Parts: sequence; structure tokens; C-alpha cells
Amino acid sequence: MSRALAVFHGRFGRATVYQLNRPFNIHAHREGHLIFHVGGRSACIDVSDGRYELTEGSVVAVNPWEPHNFLPSDLEGGAVFFVLYVNAEWFAPDAPGADRLRFGRTQFTRSVALDKHIRHAAALVCGAPSLNSLDGELRSLIDICYDESWQQAATARDPRANGSVTDFRVRKCIKMMSESPGAEIELDTIARESGLSRPHFYRLFRTQTGVTPHLYLNTLMMEQALEALVASEAPIADIGFDLGFSSQSGFTRFFAANVGMAPTDYRRAAKVLRA
Repeated sequence: MSRALAVFHGRFGRATVYQLNRPFNIHAHREGHLIFHVGGRSACIDVSDGRYELTEGSVVAVNPWEPHNFLPSDLEGGAVFFVLYVNAEWFAPDAPGADRLRFGRTQFTRSVALDKHIRHAAALVCGAPSLNSLDGELRSLIDICYDESWQQAATARDPRANGSVTDFRVRKCIKMMSESPGAEIELDTIARESGLSRPHFYRLFRTQTGVTPHLYLNTLMMEQALEALVASEAPIADIGFDLGFSSQSGFTRFFAANVGMAPTDYRRAAKVLRA
């Protein structure tokens, strides 16, 4: 089983150091995503329709709502990754929603100077930082990676990954899903209440958001699960029950498939940095 070595939640989003030795299900995040390999054997990650190698000589950047999944090469000891989940509103608070955070390319080369910056930030995360020190360090690192992704960009990214939704029926579906995300939600019912047939609903939703309705709902459920794990002392079984799971084991399987580890392990490592 993979494990969390350090997890911090703050205004910036999440900063984590993971030892990973198991694949994930295809998933997505509302946040932008930066993945840095910092130790062990290289791995791969599928992002949308491409496969990219995670090595100590590159950075992988995932735009908000881009589907992706992790594919380890070492299924025993695993490898160590420094992973950032970047809150787009923190990154560019004055920009329009769809333009707040969009990387220029999925994979780009990291220079010697950038590699030192990455390793310094990872060590800071593992060293139980203060909010002020981590916030400033991550701002600098994320800005450098953002600029580098565009400097090395060869072609424009798919604009669907921005998560800009213009169709009122899809917005209505998202509103219904967001009001009470849970495993018991019937997506066919949401489609009917929005005036759409099932095939039209799935096709239109993916065209507008870049992800399937099921993947979008899973993301909402994971957000609620992560918030409950770090912001409350509620039992794991209760958190799972609130999300529509009939058993703790069912919730644990869902969580591990999306994060790579059990919710108890994540909670044990997680800390919240407050202003």
C-alpha cells in the first residue's frame, strides 16, 4: 500500500510527499496539479490521451479537470513524489475562472536550478513548515513551473480542460451534483431533471467539462472526503456513510483507488496550515 509521508492543506491547496507503489483509477481534480519525482524508480502517468514518464529530469503538469491516472513501475518499495494541488483562485484571484490556471504543456524539462528548488520545497514540506514559509516557497515554485511550461510549450492545450461550462443544462446538473455529492446519486435521474436523454447528457457533459459525469461526481465526493478527514474528527465510517457508502470498507476502497492509500493513513499524515 502507498503511504503519505507529509500532507499539508492550506490556502494554496495541498502540498504532499507520497511514497507510491500502486496504480490509481482515472480521476481528476478541481485544482491544477504539479508532480515531481524525487526518489526511487521512475513511473508513468496518463493525462487525457497521452502517457508521460515521471522522472527526476522532468515535471508533469495537469490542468484543472484533466483526467489522469498514475502507473508505478515499482510495485514493492515504490517511489517518492512531491505533489502539489494548486488552488486556482489562490494562484490568480483576479483572473476569469477559466483562465486562472492553465499550464502550457503537460511535461517539461527541469533545469538544475529548478531541481534544487523542487527538492528544497519538498524538504520544507517534510519538515513541518509554518504557513508563512511554505506559502512563499510554493508561490515561487509554482510561478516558475507555470512560466516554464509555457516557455517550453509547442502547441496550445485543449481548452476543455479549463472547466468553462456554458450550457445551462450542464450547469444545472453540476449544481444538483454539488448540493449533495454521494455514491447514492443517480446520474440518469439528474439527466432527466435537466431535460436530457442519457446519451445526450453524457455527451454534452463531457464536451462542456472535459470529464464524464461519473468522474466529476467522484471528484466532488473526494473533495468532501478530504475536507472531512482533515477538518473534523468524525469516524471514518461516518464520513463514508455521509457520502453514501453502506460500509467503511466500501469507502476505503473508493478513497484508495483515487488517492492511493487508505483514509486512515491520509488523516494520520495530514495537517492544516492556517493564517
